[in-house]
Amino acid sequence: MVRAQRVLSGPAGLRKGLLHLILAGGFYLLFLGAFALLIRWYTHHGEQIAVPDLKGLDYAGAAKLLRTHHLQAVIADSSYQEGVNPLVVLDQVPGPGSFVKKDRKIYLTVNSRVPPQVALPDLRDVSLKQAAAMLNSYGLKPGQLIYKPDLAKDVVLEMRMGGKAVAPGMMVSKGSRVDLVLGDGLGTTEVPVPDLIGLSLREARFVLDGSGLQLGAVVVDASVVRDTLDAIVYRQLPAAAPDQMMHLGEGVDVFVTSPLNYEGNDEEEQP
Repeated sequence: MVRAQRVLSGPAGLRKGLLHLILAGGFYLLFLGAFALLIRWYTHHGEQIAVPDLKGLDYAGAAKLLRTHHLQAVIADSSYQEGVNPLVVLDQVPGPGSFVKKDRKIYLTVNSRVPPQVALPDLRDVSLKQAAAMLNSYGLKPGQLIYKPDLAKDVVLEMRMGGKAVAPGMMVSKGSRVDLVLGDGLGTTEVPVPDLIGLSLREARFVLDGSGLQLGAVVVDASVVRDTLDAIVYRQLPAAAPDQMMHLGEGVDVFVTSPLNYEGNDEEEQP
């Protein structure tokens, strides 16, 4: 009786032990899988999100867009660009197209609400070209150009803002326009208008140079076929007169004709 029970229990015990082994192995594999999924979820293993381009968006729009990508917006710095609305994104780190993990912070540089203040440079006694370059380097711009009599042509005599004179070192908003008072190169000295009638254009230019005046427009009639410098002045503007004065550097317009034509006109005018 006892022997029969041992014979019957042998295969049954083997099956039971094999079942336990399978269950243990299955439980072990299930544990490993669950642990791997937990680690993957905790570390976001392999999960990569492309950072969108935020430049040109205002901060609220940029933050909303980042939230849809499971990212966070953080203002890291501010700068100032004229003509750009406040809090518009100027730059971002990481840049557009970069791949980051979920919940990564994206650091933004936004446009400042108030332009920074800069010290007005000293532009007096410098040329207009130099003044424009200096203003640009300070983030400022040339405004209205106002000319006044002075022998120093296109040299800055004074700086103005809002119609009032301003001094070097004054703090002004970046992007401001600075009006420049410049010399017109003529000065206030006046000289008599010389009589150029009957002179060749070459001689008229020499006389004007000696008087501190310039040759203005030259109107040539149809009779002039050769060298214009040999043409004769038969009319000038302004005309020469005892009380006719001009500022140094101003120009006299002349009308010229050929020497033969001018001599012919003289003969006709003779009685």
